[in-house]
Amino acid sequence: MTKNPESVFMASRETYERLGVDVVKALSRLESVSLSLPCWQGDDVRGFESPDRGPDGGIAVTGSYPGRARNGPELRADLEKALSLLPGRHRVNLHAMYAEFTGRPADRDRLRPEHFSGWMDWARSHSLGLDFNATCFSHPKADEGWTLSHADPAIRAFWIEHVRRCRQISRILGRETGSSCIHNLWIPDGSRDQLADRFRPRERLISSLDAIYEKSFPPDEMKDSVESKLFGIGSEAFVAGSYDLYLAYALKRNLMICLDMGHFHPTESVADKVSALLPFFPEILFHLSRGLRWDSDHVVILDDALLELCREIVRAGALERIHLALDYFDATIHRVAAWVIGARAVMKALLRALLEPRDRLMELEESGDLTGRLALMETVKALPWGAVWNYHCEKHEVPPDETMMNEIRVYEQKVTSRRQ
Repeated sequence: MTKNPESVFMASRETYERLGVDVVKALSRLESVSLSLPCWQGDDVRGFESPDRGPDGGIAVTGSYPGRARNGPELRADLEKALSLLPGRHRVNLHAMYAEFTGRPADRDRLRPEHFSGWMDWARSHSLGLDFNATCFSHPKADEGWTLSHADPAIRAFWIEHVRRCRQISRILGRETGSSCIHNLWIPDGSRDQLADRFRPRERLISSLDAIYEKSFPPDEMKDSVESKLFGIGSEAFVAGSYDLYLAYALKRNLMICLDMGHFHPTESVADKVSALLPFFPEILFHLSRGLRWDSDHVVILDDALLELCREIVRAGALERIHLALDYFDATIHRVAAWVIGARAVMKALLRALLEPRDRLMELEESGDLTGRLALMETVKALPWGAVWNYHCEKHEVPPDETMMNEIRVYEQKVTSRRQ
């Protein structure tokens, strides 16, 4: 007879306790973490302005799995299903292109909080926090590949006003939901080939940023972050918003830096940046993605890169200073499943990090017993964390991994497969 999850959990708990790990405390800390789910996974980064246009600006979504959400109610229904399959309480991350208009659509530089009233009402009714992003792509004024660093002052002014309004909307979202809204800024600006002058585009970008962040808002309502990128499609040779520029600018302006796991060189460790940046930044935002060969926004899985990032966050005692947002989109598989698989992978990585016998590892390291440290690190890899995860799922009344897809298949049959 198969043991029930609680009995297996108790045996696993005893194993961890022999190594000095408080499993109940680890689960309690895991419950305090809220992931921010990307709304754009549900509709392939199309938004509600011109959904037939599709994404551009260095963004490529592959696949055409049936059942894409076509409007706000459908997208919110899919998000509700995904959230119902995740233990804990989480958030939803919006892009400005998901505004909903009851009459004539407003251009990006004319967006107002009421264009997101549907999202606010929904978030309040489900006790969800919301995060927000300016959408500086998939627009005629971004077709040349330049926005805040564009050489044309009129186009720069358009995008400056857009981001200003997005920050104001973020403030209202945070106020209405009672949870501070993180507004993140990413722009696609860059060049496909070598530039004769790299300085002036960045000079224009800094001037635009100064105009955008001239006004500050209460941090309990909204917080700002800036997101860099190594390169993009159509910006292989030069990106105006590089890591070096945004790192310096964020420090100067007291903004958060956003580190996207897909926005660095494939051999560069994003995890290593945790301990390097925490002494200088009160808070850091991470966009969790999986880049294969380039920033390909694959669904996050429980791989070494994710595990190492979560370990570094936990080892630094920085869970309360870190914000974790999923940032990927995959239209080759069921979109609700993509949300759930990715979010569960992050929570499992955090759980494994929280179950690490950190005190004992530190004792070995500080005493110079490097052999013992290595041996214990290898021992940890085989510990029964899976039983702890299954118990966590049962406690929160969500299905374990092996039966999770059953519910998604039913939802597909009854809901998403009927969308034309």
